[in-house]
Amino acid sequence: MEEGRRGDREGKSAAGWTALSTTKTTLEEKGRLQANGSVGGDAGTSGFRRIVRLFFACMVAGGIQYGWALQLSLLSPYSQTLGISHSYVSLTWICGPIAGFVVQPIVGYYSDRCTMKMGRRRPFILVGCLIICISVMIIGFSADIGRHLGDTKEHCSTYTGPRWSAAMVYIVGFWFLDFANNTVQGPARAMMADLSAGHHGPNVGQSIFSLWMAIGSVLGYLSGANGKWHDICAVLANYGVRSIAPFVRWFPWLKTAACCDACANLKGAFFTAVLLIVVSMTVTMYLADEMPLDKQDVDTSGGGGCAVFVDLFKSLRNLPPAMFKVLAVTAVTWLSWFPFIQYNTDWMGREIYHGEPQGTAAKADVYDAGVREGAMGLLFCSVALGVTSFVIPKLCRRLTSKVVWSISNFLVFALMAVMVAVGMVSMRGYRPSLAAGLTGPDPTLKAVALVVFALIGIPQAVLFSVPWAVASEVTAEEGGGQGLAIGVLNIAIVVPQLVIALTAGPIDGAFNKGNTPAFGIGGAFAFICGVLALIWLPKTRGVSNAAVVAGGH
Repeated sequence: MEEGRRGDREGKSAAGWTALSTTKTTLEEKGRLQANGSVGGDAGTSGFRRIVRLFFACMVAGGIQYGWALQLSLLSPYSQTLGISHSYVSLTWICGPIAGFVVQPIVGYYSDRCTMKMGRRRPFILVGCLIICISVMIIGFSADIGRHLGDTKEHCSTYTGPRWSAAMVYIVGFWFLDFANNTVQGPARAMMADLSAGHHGPNVGQSIFSLWMAIGSVLGYLSGANGKWHDICAVLANYGVRSIAPFVRWFPWLKTAACCDACANLKGAFFTAVLLIVVSMTVTMYLADEMPLDKQDVDTSGGGGCAVFVDLFKSLRNLPPAMFKVLAVTAVTWLSWFPFIQYNTDWMGREIYHGEPQGTAAKADVYDAGVREGAMGLLFCSVALGVTSFVIPKLCRRLTSKVVWSISNFLVFALMAVMVAVGMVSMRGYRPSLAAGLTGPDPTLKAVALVVFALIGIPQAVLFSVPWAVASEVTAEEGGGQGLAIGVLNIAIVVPQLVIALTAGPIDGAFNKGNTPAFGIGGAFAFICGVLALIWLPKTRGVSNAAVVAGGH
């Protein structure tokens, strides 16, 4: 949600928010040191070789984003197969905003002060990646672990009831995964700023970081759309590697009595994620030759990682008046987005394909097909996001940032309205007598749904860049620090995510109309925010250095 949680990872401290990255002075000093011998080797190394080395030093961002894309597209549907009802799926995602708000500052604080020989950032990247690999395996094998802990012994092809032990194992793995993602993201982004500050400048480093995340998102959603990861022969044949496919057999441990096709496919997809994370982490650890921080350079005047939060909330009193309006508009914007981030593939599986994650075998298969189609839609969304990100600076300079922000919210309102209408038509108004016999998608409605998924990438590019730009400019005009702007904006993103996570389930249960109520509420917030952006936001025309990436944490 993370797409939805990109804002939790963008900070650099100037006053109290030092935890999210290094200060400007530290970056410049370390950048000059890195430039003299770390990233580019000796002084005679060509600029091309330096930029290539810098590019591959950031490879871990692509591996992490690959796994995150699988998490976004597959885990909400999978959790429902374990017995977590649709009304309570949102609660499993509550760890995202909590992890983003708590873990990022603390990890950032200590990574700024780490004096290990391997550097400041790489120890946290290494530990975080290892925890991610363990977490995805816990999630993938949660059904099998739950069976050993006392869940039903009935075969998964016939049993459609809850498996509470498996659900608890899944939730534990999910929380560890979110916390580990946050552990890696901040130090990895800060490391790129450190390494690029000398020869290339921080903008180049952040652009490379964004490019790797875009690559990871596209590959991750493409993998989520593949339903045969547990059948390596089929995968190799699908991707044209037919010569060795006959010699490769199924992984015998993936498909078990507790884990049928969809679950085994999730395992196979996560195995590919572990492989890519290990490879990308190894490349990053080898090429990102950080300069160790001297113990004499460590600032010990602070009160520890928790002091970051005290300083942040104290700084709210010093915000310029216009910043409070920016925070309000940002909060309402994220209220409109969280339903889509959470329920996108589930909507495709339920409303468009008419499947049920805990229904009969046929209904479950149809639901899984819809989820995979939703992952393909998210792939289109990522492509549209990446393309749009290139034109946002020009649009902001021509129309002002407030107008671009407002237009994007009205576009979200229109797309959410289309999703509500399409869902109602597809489900025959949610009348049980009319919807009971529906199986499979209507070709026209499926096409409309895919178009909506693609188009929503356009306002999503605005979501991941323009709020940061406006906040940075407002703060700079009033003489405030950029770290302060990023820190307080983080609060405006976390709070609405918590609100939606806590209320989406009860609202869903009250209306009993699938995902439609959540999208309807999201559309209403988007319309309100479109109006508020025009009325409240100041006129700014620049775009900050905040990265626009395809996907999100």
